[in-house]
Amino acid sequence: MRRRLIALAIMLLAPAIGMAADPQIAVEEPWARASIGTSRPGAAYFTVRNAGDAPVTLTGIRTEVAGKAEIHESSTSANGVSTMAPAGDITIAPGEAVALEPGGLHAMLMQLNTPLVEGETFPLTLVFEDGGEVPVEVPILGIAARGPSD
Repeated sequence: MRRRLIALAIMLLAPAIGMAADPQIAVEEPWARASIGTSRPGAAYFTVRNAGDAPVTLTGIRTEVAGKAEIHESSTSANGVSTMAPAGDITIAPGEAVALEPGGLHAMLMQLNTPLVEGETFPLTLVFEDGGEVPVEVPILGIAARGPSD
């Protein structure tokens, strides 16, 4: 009985501390910036680490705070022109990690249903090719935050 209670506690707490229910996948340092209302999109950032012995492929994300959520990639050309586009599937090799951070890959949260308010959190689910899902609780930092420690 005690083992079941401990297992249940770990399953319930794992998303709150940014860890995956799947022990092979760790989601580290999730964070988002506060939004300016709901008329502009928001973004979330985190690192996905594959501790398993086989590649994993992140195929999508979803969250109740946005009508549409996708992994996007920002880039800047040699002429200084910045663009952003959906990144598509992201495969993470065994023992490797992929960082979603400002200026690169990021979770784009479009059609916000509610403002992202500093000090609050929201649920985000990572969806993998094998049908696995990893829930993460994302803390919302200030509008000028540059990283998870701000």
